[in-house]
Amino acid sequence: MSHNATISWDLDLIKRYDLSGPRYTSYPTAIQFDSELTEPQLIESSQTTADKTAPLSLYVHIPFCAHVCYYCACNKVITRNRKKAQPYLDTLFKEIEQAGTLYSNKRQVNQLHWGGGTPTFISDDQMVELMNKLRENFSLRDDDKGDYSIEIDPREASMETLETLRRIGFNRISLGVQDVHPEVQEAVNRVQSTEETKAILDKARELGFKSINMDLIYGLPLQSLQRFSETLDTVIEMSPDRLSVFNYAHMPDRFRSQKHINAEDLPSPEEKLAILEMTINKLLDAGYVYIGMDHFAKPDDELAVAQQTGHLHRNFQGYTTHSDCDLVAMGVSAISQIGDVYYQNQHDIAAYSQAVEERSTAIKRGVTLNDDDKLRRAVITQLICHFELDTSTIEQQFNIAFKSYFEEELAELASFATDGLVTLEDNAITVTPAGRLLIRRICMTFDAYIPKQQPTKGFSRII
Repeated sequence: MSHNATISWDLDLIKRYDLSGPRYTSYPTAIQFDSELTEPQLIESSQTTADKTAPLSLYVHIPFCAHVCYYCACNKVITRNRKKAQPYLDTLFKEIEQAGTLYSNKRQVNQLHWGGGTPTFISDDQMVELMNKLRENFSLRDDDKGDYSIEIDPREASMETLETLRRIGFNRISLGVQDVHPEVQEAVNRVQSTEETKAILDKARELGFKSINMDLIYGLPLQSLQRFSETLDTVIEMSPDRLSVFNYAHMPDRFRSQKHINAEDLPSPEEKLAILEMTINKLLDAGYVYIGMDHFAKPDDELAVAQQTGHLHRNFQGYTTHSDCDLVAMGVSAISQIGDVYYQNQHDIAAYSQAVEERSTAIKRGVTLNDDDKLRRAVITQLICHFELDTSTIEQQFNIAFKSYFEEELAELASFATDGLVTLEDNAITVTPAGRLLIRRICMTFDAYIPKQQPTKGFSRII
């Protein structure tokens, strides 16, 4: 699909299709993970089905935050006590050693990401120690050609911290910004000046970080079309390489910190849609490519290039260029994808720590993919990454007759075609510009596990 494809808006269509649904960072989704599958079963399946010659992607979860952001739905621990980090890191080091024994096999680590929480909660010395531990147990690159990224809270990172991160091998950063207006920031308990953000960004560029991402959120309390337009103007001027613009999902019954947000202060559903439409158009006008879902990138960014060349992938870190990598994830609640297996660690730090101390791993639940899962995963990944599907390629890859295998799904897609969301040809399904906004709903057609016609519990709304 063209970099400059415009997005079509039809409010009636959007409202009709805007159910709850998965973000498809995996298929099957985490809701299908089974706690009855034992840790040895999952590890054995992952080892026997993995390509031991392919490169690796590593993810490390640092759950600590010094401040609570009211909108946040991440697995986190709020504390000002920096001493709490070391016992967690000591446990994490044991898990890293075990994971290295299981999966390293001298496989080159082409992608590395530290998320949270706030990874910059830990000290510079602890960051060095953690990276050294990873290097001892995995084959990390030392040529700066990997995709080594870290999430940064500009309020928590000094210039010295950035220098440390660059020195130990990071070459990409992601900055949490959300909104630049003080009133909005105060309403969500994340007061962060534009000057703080710009100082980090400028220093990162000076140090030679290859790519800078910024996270924004629309739908926060006291936001309006005008205010978010001003936030975008400020951000566009700073010119990050990538932008993630997330929809705030208000679910205070699931996320305790959201109880601090006054629901009356949230923009109406109509205004949220107007904000999204304005956001997409403004970023397209500024020269960004709409990758899909919440993601935008400059045309020469690796994400945009990967989409153009058909190599874009999607995993628990969102869109990525590393489709050939198994993902080994470490830390509390982290989710791995290795061979034909997904598994997730314990959500609770105490349970995670006890499991690692006793068994060196902390797997809580997972799923082993069957042939149907792998087929549907390939279809969904292709659609959500590239907005088009060559059905003959799927037929050859999985030895099926697409039209008969997916007879019910194609019947449902026919109604989507009538509404202008997709076009159906003999050997191709193409998502239209109007359908790109509703790509999650289109992908749900091929999901064998969830009901299609009503909002699905456990997921956020599609838009």
